[in-house]
Amino acid sequence: MKATEIRELTLDELRARETELDDQLFRMRIQKSMGQLEAPGKVKGLRRDLARIKTILREKAAQ
Repeated sequence: MKATEIRELTLDELRARETELDDQLFRMRIQKSMGQLEAPGKVKGLRRDLARIKTILREKAAQ
């Protein structure tokens, strides 16, 4: 997800997406520890998307 796409979302949508990504990341970490993770590169992408969303949430909160 690109930053421009994320900026178009409302605060409620951003918070929902943040929760969803956080949950997904948690499940992937568990799969990784159990040796069942099929796409380890996806973890990196999820972490970056989550960071983008948190950054934009902070930007919108400061306004």
